[in-house]
Amino acid sequence: MTEPRPAHDPVRIGLVSVSDRASSGVYQDQGIPALQDWLSRALKNPVTWVTRLIPDEQTGISAALVELVDTERCDLVLTTGGTGPAPRDVTPEATLAVADREMPGFGEQMRQISLRFVPTAILSRQVAVIRGQALVINLPGQPKSIAETLQGLPDTTPPAHGIFAAVPYCIDLIGGPYLETHDEVCKAFRPKSAQRPAR
Repeated sequence: MTEPRPAHDPVRIGLVSVSDRASSGVYQDQGIPALQDWLSRALKNPVTWVTRLIPDEQTGISAALVELVDTERCDLVLTTGGTGPAPRDVTPEATLAVADREMPGFGEQMRQISLRFVPTAILSRQVAVIRGQALVINLPGQPKSIAETLQGLPDTTPPAHGIFAAVPYCIDLIGGPYLETHDEVCKAFRPKSAQRPAR
């Protein structure tokens, strides 16, 4: 007798918090807990988390991303921190160094959302890339900004779409698991032809 298929595909998600001070214990990291909190509320899928807390060193960030995608087989990797213009903000460079392809729309939309709040959003340099069959996205460092960029601003005029609405379909297109979301947190968008009937 065959086991019934799970209601939702399992997904492996890598979370990387990039911070000299948090990684050395000066203060407690807030990035990974903020990401886990939001994603746990947004996703219906069972998630295996693979987390890394590392300093602002380009080679170390690149190595962590390669390990999470190539060895840990993460389908989605989200980084937080290290995306500003300061000399040690090197997360975008480290991400681009291990990319197969860049996905510039994610960074563009994150800056548009943040510009609703602060003019300094134009200083943020987040990028998103594809490596193999994984999507890697740089997110801001502040927990409030993480939630805003992922979820969007549905109640503003005009509303601003969060970037996570496009993540499930992107992962479909690169051969990953079928991500399903709780609409009240984030309504994933797929063309009708790409929607899977409910199990």
